[in-house]
Amino acid sequence: MSNEKPSPPEQMSRPELQALQLERMRWSLQHAWDNVPHYRHAFEAAGVRPSDLRGLADLARFPFTAKQDLRDNYPYGLFAVPMAKIVRVHASSGTTGRPTVVGYTKGDIERWAAVMARSLRVAGASCEDIILNSYGYGLFTGGLGAHYGGEALGATVIPMGGGNTEKQIQLIQEFRPTVIMATPSYMLTLADTMQRMGLDPSATTLRLGMFGAEPWTNQMRAEIERVLGIDAIDVYGLSEVMGPGVACEFVGHKDGPHIWEDHFYPEIIDPVTGEVLPDGERGELVFTSLTKEAMPVIRYRTRDLTRLLPGSGCAMRRIDKITGRSDDMLIIRGVNVFPTQIEEVLLRHDKLCGHYQLVLTREGHLDQLTVRAELRPELADGIGQGLRRQIGEEVRHAIKSFVGISAEIEILDPDSIERTQVGKAKRVIDRRNAATSTA
Repeated sequence: MSNEKPSPPEQMSRPELQALQLERMRWSLQHAWDNVPHYRHAFEAAGVRPSDLRGLADLARFPFTAKQDLRDNYPYGLFAVPMAKIVRVHASSGTTGRPTVVGYTKGDIERWAAVMARSLRVAGASCEDIILNSYGYGLFTGGLGAHYGGEALGATVIPMGGGNTEKQIQLIQEFRPTVIMATPSYMLTLADTMQRMGLDPSATTLRLGMFGAEPWTNQMRAEIERVLGIDAIDVYGLSEVMGPGVACEFVGHKDGPHIWEDHFYPEIIDPVTGEVLPDGERGELVFTSLTKEAMPVIRYRTRDLTRLLPGSGCAMRRIDKITGRSDDMLIIRGVNVFPTQIEEVLLRHDKLCGHYQLVLTREGHLDQLTVRAELRPELADGIGQGLRRQIGEEVRHAIKSFVGISAEIEILDPDSIERTQVGKAKRVIDRRNAATSTA
């Protein structure tokens, strides 16, 4: 396994990068084969060995890894080194089943900090910044991943963690951070709370926000930037592959996170057939780790839906905005719907903010969708019932035209929808399984 070159890896040419990827991929496949029984058995079942990788395209011959594989090998069955070399364990509980557990060696932690520091650097941060880290600490990778990256950059890190919104605002006022890292939905919660307290969210010392851990649209980016007067940058990661810092946008482009391909090799596949799709086509994002020691992942199916695009800030490819997940796609009356599609419609309306909820019910055999959307805090007092009905009709028409489904619309006062205090918003309430058919 090669060490990273002294010059910034994002300055590598595409041929240089591909040569490094091939070398590191061969090491990663052999490392998994030699040290993880699951991978040896999976490779043998697929009729392949690490020596069969002669070019990057040969990776398509190797089997996928799914989240269920991590759960089936709970807790430490996918570790490739003895526990004496594991310095940290993280876990992601998800919504059902056993948690997925990931481990890190000292070298893994250093590489993770390096790619997160790189992410901060291309996002526009430097050693002179003060970073308020509002990602949750603990088993979730967000808090510590962002924290170590900030320190590796040489910045000052305030380890606030998630929740305690009033305290967060106090720290923003008194500690004067210039960068904040949080989920985008929580950033809007902070802004709403500031406005309720009579504060101007755009009058803080913050100039940059790095947001991830949940899908968000460019419309939500525009809302965050409008309300807070900051640059809003998309940072991408997932615990099974490493944590935050797998990919990040360049502040001068804001056109999708660049994947740090010297550590994480991406593919886009058809989520149904598993066929590898060419760059530019939309499908499911798959990652193979190239430098992970404790827990290599081979062709891990993220379930995130996006497409690979040419790099704009460097030779490494970037991903388009995540439009949803192949396993949380909603099917409503035969139409495939992602919450981000609804979000995009709502944020196009100048009287609505980024807080919304989709409620799914079933009447007889038919699915019913109710979209609950909140008014912007500064506008709510001046909007009566007649105007609310008009806004609702405008949104209903836009969803029908843009998404292709009919929906009931509820236009609500600010703070009507329960907020998350520590991270991801509860966007969907699906009550269809509880319904009793009238047939």
